[in-house]
Parts: sequence; C-alpha cells; structure tokens
Amino acid sequence: MSTVTLDQMTWTPTQRRSTVRLTRRGRLVVFLVALVAVLAVGIVLAQGSVASGEKGTPAPTRVVMVGAGETLWDIAADIAEDGDVRGMVHEIEELNALESGMVAAGQELRVPLQ
Repeated sequence: MSTVTLDQMTWTPTQRRSTVRLTRRGRLVVFLVALVAVLAVGIVLAQGSVASGEKGTPAPTRVVMVGAGETLWDIAADIAEDGDVRGMVHEIEELNALESGMVAAGQELRVPLQ
C-alpha cells in the first residue's frame, strides 16, 4: 500500500490569460460603434416627435386700441365672458408677445375673438 501525501493531492489549475487585448485603436472602434448605436436609437425615438405637415389654423382675433388710463386687466375684464380675467390676461400677453402687463395709450393689441 502506498502512502500519498497531501502535497501531491492538491492541484490548482492555472488560469489562462486571454491573449486577446484591445489596443488603442480597438478601444476607439468599440467606442465609435457604441456612439453610433446610441445616436441611431435617439434618431429612431425622435421620429415620433416631428411636426405635422399641415398648417394650423390661427385663433380668431381682433385688434383693440388701448385707451388713456386703461390697463391690460381692464381690457381682459371687458373681453372675458367666463369671468377668468387672469387667464384672458395671459392669452393677450401670449398673442402680443408681451414681456409684462404694461401697455401704453394708443397701443394696438390683438385679443381673442369671443
């Protein structure tokens, strides 16, 4: 009968290192392929957000001349049928591209047709 020592029984496999390595050019190619893939996905997803080819119909408006001592709130209160003066002020500001609610006497404003 033979005796086997513990040193002979343990066997540890050596790990083989991969011989494939990415060079600088290889890393650049991988990066560019990933970048093109991300851009392609972005373009595909953006296709659903394009504008339609049909023209929209502008909201019907009329022109009002601002009188002496008249404010934008006064004009909006005269026009607002539903009592929402603040909403009407906002609509008039958007229609006329006003940065503030300040108006001058003699100024012409476009207001929604009610």
